[in-house]
Amino acid sequence: MKPTMLFWALTALAAAPALAVGPAQTLPVDAEMAAILAVKGDPVKGKDAYDICRGCHRPDASGKAEAGYPQLAGQHPQVIIKQMADVRAGRRDSHKMLDFIVEEVLPAEQIAHIAAYLHSLPVPTTNGKGDGRMLDLGKHLYDRDCAVCHGQHGEGNGEKFYPRVAGQHYNYLYRESRESRDKGRRNSNPEMVRVIRHYTDDDLKAVSDYMSRLAPPRP
Repeated sequence: MKPTMLFWALTALAAAPALAVGPAQTLPVDAEMAAILAVKGDPVKGKDAYDICRGCHRPDASGKAEAGYPQLAGQHPQVIIKQMADVRAGRRDSHKMLDFIVEEVLPAEQIAHIAAYLHSLPVPTTNGKGDGRMLDLGKHLYDRDCAVCHGQHGEGNGEKFYPRVAGQHYNYLYRESRESRDKGRRNSNPEMVRVIRHYTDDDLKAVSDYMSRLAPPRP
């Protein structure tokens, strides 16, 4: 982890229970999350620790499109850490995942190792996609509303906790964006919720399909 990133996380922790990510935006943080971000992840250790995740996310971390398990290969380590820490802290609901990542099962530092391992994996290109009928609309919405955070090519930004969306499963993208819009996902970025609050279901389907077809960035 870069010293500037650690300084930012620990400073935010000392000042308030949130990470500032932009004007009028905050993302919750706690002592555990700051501590995990401070660990230098070891992909070798992470490969062994990932054994507990393989059943749902597959050995290559490609996830399961129809089951709604996201593709994790190549994802930013900060994003992985934040989501796992949020589930552990109750900021994101995932009862099935929680059983596997509670402290008694998965020590905190192993989360950093798993995140480093996942980031090191090649991104599969066989992810689930939509029906392709609204890609023009999806591109328009993505370029207008999403690219500013997730990047022109869907590459995301780890230091700001913006996930890589390129090559993610369509079903997962649609489900999570719908839950964010309807405020069912409690750890959603508030700026994202503001941007998509007037999206129709078809809008969400269109932009999710477009994102699923973006070529994963090369390392």
